[in-house]
Amino acid sequence: MLHVLALFNEAQPYWSAASLIEALGTSRATGYRYIKTLYDAGLLTVAGNGYYTLGPRIIEMDLQIRSADPLLLASQGVLEELVDKIGHSALLLTAFHDVSVLCVGECRAPLSPANRFTRGQRRPLFQGAGSKVILAHLPHHRLKAIFARHAKEIDTAGLGRTWGDFRKVLGQIKRDGYHLTRGDFNPGVYGVAAPILTHQKTALGSIGVAWDEEDRCDVDVQGAIAAVRQAAKTVSQRLTQDASLFNDGELTNHGG
Repeated sequence: MLHVLALFNEAQPYWSAASLIEALGTSRATGYRYIKTLYDAGLLTVAGNGYYTLGPRIIEMDLQIRSADPLLLASQGVLEELVDKIGHSALLLTAFHDVSVLCVGECRAPLSPANRFTRGQRRPLFQGAGSKVILAHLPHHRLKAIFARHAKEIDTAGLGRTWGDFRKVLGQIKRDGYHLTRGDFNPGVYGVAAPILTHQKTALGSIGVAWDEEDRCDVDVQGAIAAVRQAAKTVSQRLTQDASLFNDGELTNHGG
């Protein structure tokens, strides 16, 4: 039934009952039961003309996340200070499911482009500074499993053709304590990110900034790296001050 919610996205935010049932591949009776259950729970609402869209209960749930998510709470004021210090929009990412990251927080710099990565959007785990720096700090057993399933994507992303190469590339990122990219998503756009770490030094997420080399040719790259690393360190320290938030090295509500 929850797969119904996954069908709604930016490209197709409205669905008729018939199209939902067809996409699910269920019987009409089962499909209508799913839709009614989700509607009664406030997870779906009627948009008009027999079409459904995501419901108001999701907005309530987002408010709850904003007020209780340990990663968001620990980053309060940090993203804003980072933007004030270096003048670039700052993003807070977390690992999401298997091979993607999710933007969970942001602070926009003045005149920041509207089409940049924003809260609620996903990106591949193998592209972008914020993604790669999380990847480099994942536990060894998770990296082995990821490589076994996604060797082709890893090679395409320039992260190594073999398991040994993959470990070497990630090992260097881990030793550096940050990662700098150029043009991973848009030509001429730089990104720098640093990991947010648990007390066991695995990554819960990352903090990063990005800028266009043409629009911001005055950027002090080393200054940006230092500021991002300090921001990530501050959030990491705040998180590890309360050991009760952790379960086997990872926040219980993030799961990684």
